[in-house]
Amino acid sequence: MKLGKISRIRVMGFGLVVLVAIEFTMQHLGIFFPKMTSQSSILPVLSSLPPSLPWTCQPKRHIVFLKTHKTAGSTILNLLHRYGDKNGLFFALPINYQFSYPNLFHSRWVKGINSPNRPKYDILCHHMRFNLPEVRKVMPADSFYFTIFRDPATMAESSFSYYHFVSPAFKKAPNFTAFISNPSYYYREEEQFNHYARNLLWFDLGFNNNAPFTVTLARAGAQTVEEMFNLVLLTEYFDESMVLLKEELCWDLDDVVTFKLNIRESSRPLGPEDVKKLRAWNSLDWYLYEYFNRTFWDKVERFGKEKMDNEVMRLRERRQQLAELCLQNLEPVRAENIKEDALKPFQNGQEKILGWAIRKDLEPYIRSRCVLMVTPELQYKDLLDARQFPARTKMGQKQWHVQG
Repeated sequence: MKLGKISRIRVMGFGLVVLVAIEFTMQHLGIFFPKMTSQSSILPVLSSLPPSLPWTCQPKRHIVFLKTHKTAGSTILNLLHRYGDKNGLFFALPINYQFSYPNLFHSRWVKGINSPNRPKYDILCHHMRFNLPEVRKVMPADSFYFTIFRDPATMAESSFSYYHFVSPAFKKAPNFTAFISNPSYYYREEEQFNHYARNLLWFDLGFNNNAPFTVTLARAGAQTVEEMFNLVLLTEYFDESMVLLKEELCWDLDDVVTFKLNIRESSRPLGPEDVKKLRAWNSLDWYLYEYFNRTFWDKVERFGKEKMDNEVMRLRERRQQLAELCLQNLEPVRAENIKEDALKPFQNGQEKILGWAIRKDLEPYIRSRCVLMVTPELQYKDLLDARQFPARTKMGQKQWHVQG
């Protein structure tokens, strides 16, 4: 009888040790189960999902993202901000809000780079015109490089709306229809900020966007990009892109769940002829897009089509769960309908830029996570700046420049 009791005690003791070990491991991995409260029915939604990747996979912590213009880059920037913020990673931040764009990137524009106690940078992701030799002076050798491309036709429509008062070519055109009909009539390559009006992807990559198109030049550019970047995502297949990114970075699903940021209130539909003309005008960009459209689907094929479909479904379900938990409205709203200044998107161009309002009935620790998911890039950059350089940062001082 005593022997049976001792055995049961040993079993219970072993079980307790296992439970403690599991709890410690989950906390170490950042997986928390919230306390039961009046919101207990929705709180489990906030807990991280079990990782879908093998335990042997090591999350990447050194990342370079080339944030191209008008390609959903602001949304990707948010997930990078959140991941780095949560994991205590150090961002290579611009002194203001861009790395002296549209000049080619230079390491001297990184905040803290010349400090006697120069920090070790983990993530570089804010607007720049790409310049690989200078990027390598800042970032570790094992950094993962990625960017995102978009069909130059829809990209041009968005650029015209957003940069209408910035690009001389756009300003001269009475409307977008007129610009599409004869872009060369309004465009002068020597005029500053006209890079927004032609081959903007090519320009952001550090190439000459006014170079005459030849297949030889375009192919060489595409191959150079392929050598520089580990992954090129596509705006039109954003969810599939997030799955590939999650796989490459060895992150969890929650790390790549996002709400769209920097959204315009409306857009102009393009007819087949409009698309054809805009792709021809942006021929270098169109070659890039076609090239990396092929490499993108090659990666999907290797990942597995059925597996991709399942992962996309999981991503969308998770986004819907968090939207219902966090958002006051399931659709984006105008800035004037967002009460908190910290969540209001920067307004630029002809169209209203929409943002998100957070539910008012959330408990503080839930609300803080929801807020970060909808914090625009400019405000989040200020938060990171304040954390990394608390003695130098003047919060509330807005020196915001044209974004996109």
